[in-house]
Amino acid sequence: MPSTFGIIDLFAGPGGLGEGFASLTENGHAPFRIGISVEKETSVHRTLRLRAFLREYGARHGILPKEFIDFHAGVVSEPNWSAVDAEAWQHAIEEARALELGTDAAATAIDAAIATLKRKYDDTILIGGPPCQAYSVVGRVRSRGKVGYVPEEDARHYLFREYIRVLDKLRPAAFVMENVKGMLSSTVESRLVFEMLMEDLSSLGTGHANHYELRAVRVEDGKASLQTASQPSDFIVRSEAFGVPQRRHRVIIVGIRSDLTGAAAGAEIAVSATSRTVRDVIETLPALRSGISRGRDGAAVWRGEVLDAANTLAGISKGKDDAALHEAFLTVSERVKKDSPTTRAATRLPDGYRTSEDDLLQWIERPELRAIAQHETRGHMASDLGRYLYAAVFGAVHGYSPKAVDFPLALSPDHRNWHSGVFNDRFRVQLADEASTTVTSHISKDGHYFIHPDPIQCRSLTVREAARLQTFPDDYLFLGNRTQQYVQVGNAVPPFLARQIAALLLGTLKRQKPPNRHDAYEA
Repeated sequence: MPSTFGIIDLFAGPGGLGEGFASLTENGHAPFRIGISVEKETSVHRTLRLRAFLREYGARHGILPKEFIDFHAGVVSEPNWSAVDAEAWQHAIEEARALELGTDAAATAIDAAIATLKRKYDDTILIGGPPCQAYSVVGRVRSRGKVGYVPEEDARHYLFREYIRVLDKLRPAAFVMENVKGMLSSTVESRLVFEMLMEDLSSLGTGHANHYELRAVRVEDGKASLQTASQPSDFIVRSEAFGVPQRRHRVIIVGIRSDLTGAAAGAEIAVSATSRTVRDVIETLPALRSGISRGRDGAAVWRGEVLDAANTLAGISKGKDDAALHEAFLTVSERVKKDSPTTRAATRLPDGYRTSEDDLLQWIERPELRAIAQHETRGHMASDLGRYLYAAVFGAVHGYSPKAVDFPLALSPDHRNWHSGVFNDRFRVQLADEASTTVTSHISKDGHYFIHPDPIQCRSLTVREAARLQTFPDDYLFLGNRTQQYVQVGNAVPPFLARQIAALLLGTLKRQKPPNRHDAYEA
C-alpha cells in the first residue's frame, strides 16, 4: 500500500506551499495530508481554513459544494460552511489554526498535532518558512528607517528557531523551508542569518539516531533533482524553470532524514519546463478598465482620459527618432475609440475555458466553476493613467519596461527624486511575452509595479490576474478586503511550483523506506 505522509505547515500564509503538496495524487492516492497549518493573520487564516474545508469536502464527495460555486460566482454571500458539511468544516477548523508561532498556545497545539501525526501516518513532512520581511532587502531598508529599530530585538529574525524546535520534535522524513533571497545576506548580531540557520540545522540530531542532510533543488535539462549544495546560492530556486509565469527566485532548503538519504541519490522528475508568459495566463480573462480615484468616475470619463493621454503622447512622440512608438500611440488611440472596455469587473468564463492541453492552464482552470472571481480593478489617479498607458505602449514596442529617464517630461510625477534613480522603476509594465517580475505584497499599495500589458485597459493587475501569475487555481478564493487579498497573493509560494517539489520529494522518499519508522523518533 502506498505510504501517506502527514504534513505540518508553519507560517502557512494563504496555503500555496500546502496546496502544492496536498493536491498531488498518484494513481488516485494523495500521499501528502495536511495535519495542521498555522497562520496568525485573521484574513489569511480565513482563506486557509476555507481551502482546508474545500479539500476535505472534495475528499468526501468528489466535487465542490454547490454553495461554494455560488459564493465564488458572487451569487450569494458567504454561506455557513458548517451547515454545508459539519464534519468537513470541523476538520478545517482543526487543520487551519489561527496561532502566533513562538507563543505557548501555538506550541501546545503543534505538539498535540505532532503526537497525532506520528500515530496516524507512515511518516511526516514539515513545510513552511519564517516571515520574510526581516530578511528581504526591502524589508531591511524599511526597518532601518524606523526610529529606535534594533535588529537584534526584532523577533522575526529568530522565528526560524520555532521551525527548528518543531523539526526537532517531529523528526519528519523530510522538511522544506522557503524564504526570500535576502535571507542569504541578512545579518543580525554581526552574523549572517543564513549561517546561523545552517548551524541550527546541522546540529539538529545531537542525541538522536538520525540527523538531516541538506539538499538544494536543481534543474538541468528539464529535470529536477535534489543535490548537495556547494554554496548558499545553490539553494535559490527559480520559479520560471518550473513553468511558472513569474521570475520569482526564492531560497528553498530541503532536508532529508539521514536514514533516507540513500534514496535521494538519483531521484529526479521531469518539470514543467515550458517557458510561460504573462500572456499565457491572463490574456483570456475579460478586458476591464480601471476606475478613477479622487475624481469623477465612469466609463465615458475614463475613456476620455485615456484617449486624451494617447493623443497627447502621439503628439509628443511625433517627429522624434522613435517612429514605432509614435505609430503605436496612434494605433492605441484608434483602439480606444472603437473597443475600450467599459466595465471594472467581470465574471464571465473565458471562451474555451478548460479546453487547453497546456498543463499549467489545466491546473489553473477548474471545470466546476461558473464564473471568474476577484477579477475587479481598483481606481487610479487620472494623472497616473497617462503613465500607465505610456509604460504599456513602450513595453510592447521596445520589449522592456521604461525607466524614469524614458518618460517624457509631461508625465513626470511630482517627486523630487524622480530623475535621481531612486524612482527608476516607479512604473513598471509586465511584459506580455515574458514571465512577470516577482509578485510581491507591494501590489496591495498602488499597482505601479504591476501595470497590465494591454494599453487600452490602462490599469494595474487584478487580484485574479496576480493569482494566476502565482499559479493559484481559479477556485482559490482569497478572503478579506481587496488590499488583504493582494497581500495574500503576493506573500504566497506558487502552488504549481510547490506541487512539483512535492512530486520530487515523493519520488525521493519512495526509493527507500526506513527499516523501522519509529527509530526516527527515538532519542
